[in-house]
Amino acid sequence: MTPELLSALNEARGQKRRVCLVRYLADGGEALIVDDAIVIGEAPPDVLAAARKALSRDQSTAVDTSRGRAFLQVFNPPLRLLIIGAVHIAQALAPMAALAGYHVTVIDPRRAFATDSRFPDIIVTLDWPDEAMTALAPDRRTAVVALTHDPKIDDPGLDVALKSEAFYIAALGSKRTHAGRLERLRAMGHDEATLARIHGPAGLDIGAVSPAEIAISIMAEMTRALRLGGS
Repeated sequence: MTPELLSALNEARGQKRRVCLVRYLADGGEALIVDDAIVIGEAPPDVLAAARKALSRDQSTAVDTSRGRAFLQVFNPPLRLLIIGAVHIAQALAPMAALAGYHVTVIDPRRAFATDSRFPDIIVTLDWPDEAMTALAPDRRTAVVALTHDPKIDDPGLDVALKSEAFYIAALGSKRTHAGRLERLRAMGHDEATLARIHGPAGLDIGAVSPAEIAISIMAEMTRALRLGGS
């Protein structure tokens, strides 16, 4: 690996970009792909497509390409889930997400809800959501889910999330509740394209009833957004 390539790789990782290092096994050539762009070296269309697939799956892999066998080494930032609201659904969602590989943080200023006993082995913060979200700085590998139904808690967190590159933003509540939420966020300066990023009501429509079932529906929608871009 050349010093130039190593420097570019470390810089991209420091910026929490999605990085794929391509090594051509036949001739020893290398290429660096950051997000969807070739930064160093050469990557024919089939190599670029394979790199994008590897990045979307979080999986390093060896593939046959037009330049022969190549090893695609993936350097993705860690997945994070920021849950606003230490409610019953959060108690089910947090361990599910942790099992799926997410670093989970539960945000709720209400001390009666946000306790270690209710969320064992999960990071819990009592900061107000706007303060916590600003400090945590959601990136394109971060999902944000608001669950409290309380505008004083949900809205400030969603406001910060909508200004970020979070790949999934969702909020619990009925369609009527969501319509009111959108009105409040419009008043905070968000346009229609930005508001369309919010999945509301949160989760896939699978007829979920219990907190655990609703958590499953949210995990499914979040996974779809991660792996398929929400399509």
